[in-house]
Amino acid sequence: MSRKAYMAPEYAPIHRYCALGDSVVQEPGSFAELVRDALAPDAFVNLGVRNLRAAEVRDTQLAAALAFRPDLAMVVCGANDAMRPGYEARADAVDAAYADIVTALQRAGATVITVSVFVMREYPHMPAWLSAGFSRRMALLAARTNALAARLGTVHADLSAHPAIAAGEVLTGPDGLHGNALSHRIAAAAVLDRLRSCLGDAADAARPAGAGHARRQGAG
Repeated sequence: MSRKAYMAPEYAPIHRYCALGDSVVQEPGSFAELVRDALAPDAFVNLGVRNLRAAEVRDTQLAAALAFRPDLAMVVCGANDAMRPGYEARADAVDAAYADIVTALQRAGATVITVSVFVMREYPHMPAWLSAGFSRRMALLAARTNALAARLGTVHADLSAHPAIAAGEVLTGPDGLHGNALSHRIAAAAVLDRLRSCLGDAADAARPAGAGHARRQGAG
């Protein structure tokens, strides 16, 4: 998929955009950064750190995100909770930490993007102790994230049952767990489509003719 295939046409002007979460958003070229490329905000910060659980994302990244004063924030976390056996017993606490992040950002005036990540049918390269039940736990995380997004009113992209999975697309990288470049392009396209649906129409009505083009021409 070429860059033109996922580039956004026009959205509400995004001045300050931040991403919070774990390795899903941290890695260079992640869909969080592809969304940045499409939106061309005035300022961007990626706070993602690999291996963090949802409560750790809240405790170590939320304050910095609020200090950045974003008008758009992406929050992707919970996979490091769900990947470990026993997630079912911890799921309510994971949801609570996730909700703490989202509601704090919303109260500060940010539009919040949430994402339910791809859930593959199997993860053959993972160690046996981890792979047992992994797809089931990730599917549960996705279902709970979908419900949380609906309850909190986020801009939500549900990738958990994306057609690319059914089509047998290879969406994982060498470690068999993290997404590859194709998965990030697909995810970015899905997020941008949801932003277009939620924000684009209102922005088109409010934006003076030619304003979006002029702003993009001046973006660095």
